[in-house]
Amino acid sequence: MNILNKIATLLCLCAPIIQSQTATPGLKVQQTITLLGVKGKFDHFAMDEAGKRLFAAAAGNQSVEVIDLTSGKVVDSLKGFGKPHGIAWIASTGKLFVSDGGKAELAIYSGSPLKRIKTIPLSEDADDMVYDQATGLLYVGHGGTNAANPAQIAVVDAKNQSLLTNLHVAAHPEALEVDTKRDRIFANIADAGQVAVIDGKTRTINATWILKSAKGNTPLAYDEADNVLLIGCRTPAKIIALDGRSGSELSTLASSAGADDLFFDPTTRRAYLISGEGAIDTVTLASDGILKPVTVSRTVTGAKTGLLDLRNGLFYIGIPGTTAPAAIRIYQTSATK
Repeated sequence: MNILNKIATLLCLCAPIIQSQTATPGLKVQQTITLLGVKGKFDHFAMDEAGKRLFAAAAGNQSVEVIDLTSGKVVDSLKGFGKPHGIAWIASTGKLFVSDGGKAELAIYSGSPLKRIKTIPLSEDADDMVYDQATGLLYVGHGGTNAANPAQIAVVDAKNQSLLTNLHVAAHPEALEVDTKRDRIFANIADAGQVAVIDGKTRTINATWILKSAKGNTPLAYDEADNVLLIGCRTPAKIIALDGRSGSELSTLASSAGADDLFFDPTTRRAYLISGEGAIDTVTLASDGILKPVTVSRTVTGAKTGLLDLRNGLFYIGIPGTTAPAAIRIYQTSATK
């Protein structure tokens, strides 16, 4: 074998190694937890890190499922909901907050096992929520179905379990996120194509950003270090990166249809958009707000929400129970770091 043939052979042998090191893998399924008896779609999730529990709003089943992540089994099923949507677990007080869109209320649970201890009346379609740990306030979107149920964001004192005020917005609020550095809360106002910016100190809306290239802005995520807001839109289907100072659009990227949940990993600088068509779009976000596609991982139609566990590099996706029982599919993201 002459020297040229040897070189060619070595290049062929090394090619798979080089390709495996430079290729961009999709999300890898690590485990699937089947929820026997649970039917319908899921809405939002929350996690008790210390107790290693996952809380799943099984909206179609009118329940909140409590899953032990060590055993991979359901340890409790909270019943009596009309349509559970948003969930927040507040570790410092050991309280679970659940918004019920069907019964127009915010339910509060405590103890072991969890028992309902209080209910705060809201409006129809009580939806997503976010907890501001610095202030101890919980922001809950609700209303907007008709004139009798105006669109509002409830500000709740989580420690005292009391409603402080309601902030009026143009249409039903969807996802909310906290900017801890600048003491702000962002809220997607989907039908109006707006993002409301709430001042955490005064608990008032001090800015409203109007999206120029899309509406149906349902989920959002935030890159706090670079002050970039990520918006998942449905009309048309795209992800928009906004300047967190002015609300101006920095970049856009076409996405899968039916955006419903969005997460950002500041370590890998990857964002994950969950869409109801049955897809997870993985994209990268540069510090200047430029979005680039990475890969699309296929799930099932109707799998539209989940939870990103940054500490353990795991991604929990709710698989709806239609012809088969519902399930929680757990993807590994740490392999991409």
